[in-house]
This record gives sequence, structure tokens and C-alpha cells, in this order.
Amino acid sequence: MTDPNSNPAHVQPTGMLLIDKPLRRTSMDMCAHVRARLRRGGAPKRTRVGHGGTLDPLATGLLVILTGKGTKLTERIMVGDKDYVAAVDLAHRSETDDAEGEREVVDIARVPERADIEQALGAFRGTIMQTPPAYSAIKVDGKRAYALARSGEPPTLKARPVEVHAIAIEAYEFPELKLAITCGKGTYIRSLARDIGIALGTGGMLTALRRTRIGAFDVASAVTPDQLPAEMTVDDLLPIPASLSEPS
Repeated sequence: MTDPNSNPAHVQPTGMLLIDKPLRRTSMDMCAHVRARLRRGGAPKRTRVGHGGTLDPLATGLLVILTGKGTKLTERIMVGDKDYVAAVDLAHRSETDDAEGEREVVDIARVPERADIEQALGAFRGTIMQTPPAYSAIKVDGKRAYALARSGEPPTLKARPVEVHAIAIEAYEFPELKLAITCGKGTYIRSLARDIGIALGTGGMLTALRRTRIGAFDVASAVTPDQLPAEMTVDDLLPIPASLSEPS
């Protein structure tokens, strides 16, 4: 049987990479970074490169990159449970629900104790109704929500069910709250930060976010973009796991 990657000059190399995405780089930046190296290694100009699950520019951590025929499997990557470590500022809020927007100081009647936060988190476990951030990539009448918000017409987004399998305090010293979160597809950690603040009667905005796991893939096995060879071939890619390739 002929190896589908044996002629890189004519066939798109198929495989995957686990990337530890740095701060202020977009997920599509990472795809372009990988594509450029594959092309320098002899891959076709239009080699397909995609990712399984967007990370915002202000987030870091695990990004699963898929190439060639592997890009057909992005949806299977995205449905996997994800682990995050999130830093939340309880003294401020922002219109973007994260550090991209201008911080607004919130008047707080009483600084919450750790026990108050523990109690409040109970409402955010399991299947919850969550309203996405106004500055998100969700489409409203064919337009991205963030584009409408930036034009001065922030959309009214509907709450939708999401799964939060676990949420726990890792550290707390007001106003900084550090959370460990395991959740399903479509969960916005920015929205969790906002809504936890509302439940506590405080501010609530995300100041840092790191994704450490997607399904069976862990950031401990990832490489940084700078660690990738300048010229890449299929030999530099990880094989697609059989569990992903098998039909559902």
C-alpha cells in the first residue's frame, strides 16, 4: 500500500501537532506558523492546516493543530472535555469580560470570604445556562458578535446550556481568584468569571487563562512554536490517533 504522505511535493502531509500557544498570538497565527514551515519543507502551497478549539489571544496553553486530511477531524477534537486554569479579578469588570477591555472599578459592599466563593461555585457545576460574551465570535444575523459590539451595537445574546464538570478554587486573595475548571464544548470562561462576580456581588473579569487539556491531549506533551523546525515534513508531525480516525 502506498504511503499517502510519501510524495510531499504533491500530497498534503497529514498529521497533528500539540502546540503550547503563547500570549497575544491567535489560533490562526499558529496555523499559519505551521503551514509556512510545511511549505518550506516541500508541502503544497495550499496545504490545509486547522485547529481543534480556538484560544483567545490573551489565553495560553494547549492548541491541537491538524494538517491535510486530519483537518476533517477538528470537530472531534473540539467536543472533548477541556481543563483550564483561570485568574479572575473580583474588583473590576470590563465590557469584554477580560483584560482586553477597559477595567471598571466595582463598588463592593463586602469582600467575599473563601467560604462565600465555595458556596457560590455550586451553582456553576453541571449543566448551566450561560450567556456568551458580547465580544465573542458567535454569529448574529450573519455577523460576528464582536464586530457588532465594536461598531457600537452590542448584540443581545441568548443563554444556552453548557457543561461545567468541575470548578474549584486553587488560590484566593482578594481581589485575585484562581480557579481550576473542567468543562465541555462551547463554555466561555470569560462568562463564568463575569457570572461568578455577579453571584458574589462583586466585579468579575478574566485576567489570565491557560488551557491544559483537551480530551486525551495534555499541554505537558506540547511544544512551543519556536521549538518547531524551520522546515517541516510529515516526519515532524504526530500521527492521527486511531480513536479519532474511527467512525463514530
